[in-house]
Amino acid sequence: MEDVLEVYHRPYDKARPQVCLDETSKQLLEHVRVPIPARPGRAARVDDEYKRCGTTNIFAAVEPLTGWCMVQATDHRTNVDMAQFLRRISDEAFPNASVIVLVMDNLSIHTLSCLYEAFAPAEARRLTRRFEVHYTPKHGSWLNVAETFLSSLARQCLDQRIPNVAELRTILTAWCGKRKTGRVTWQFTAEHARIKLRRLYPSIP
Repeated sequence: MEDVLEVYHRPYDKARPQVCLDETSKQLLEHVRVPIPARPGRAARVDDEYKRCGTTNIFAAVEPLTGWCMVQATDHRTNVDMAQFLRRISDEAFPNASVIVLVMDNLSIHTLSCLYEAFAPAEARRLTRRFEVHYTPKHGSWLNVAETFLSSLARQCLDQRIPNVAELRTILTAWCGKRKTGRVTWQFTAEHARIKLRRLYPSIP
């Protein structure tokens, strides 16, 4: 916990961007009956019945100090999907960075070894050198700014029936384009944690 808190209080460095990463699932649902749109004096009406169309995964990366974000919907959430998203962060988002400081939780796919499942050894090694990883503690996912980002995303544009991945990607692109800067000023420090969360620390006589 203190390690992640110290990362959040580092000054902004363009050569060492701080990026938080997380993902969520989205159930795809299709209307069985066409909704009746709203009109003056009457709200829109949507039938309770729907058709399940499977689930999809949404990766999200956010840079708290600048508000930059990147989201990607994938059919699956596998090590290979994770590796390909990491390469996008490295080569598309921050190609000129000397190292990318990455904050994420302890999910099984959240490991740089996934790069070796997706790419040739030389390429995988090149990418591993691009990242400096900091893990949030178990039961401490609230420390990951990307989780807050995904919560906002879910409330603002995913709380609707979306029938397929193509439409989901269109919605995600539109939301990111209209999103405000989203910069985060992290106030909670390790010193605060030692007071407010002292129950989590071992008692040293």
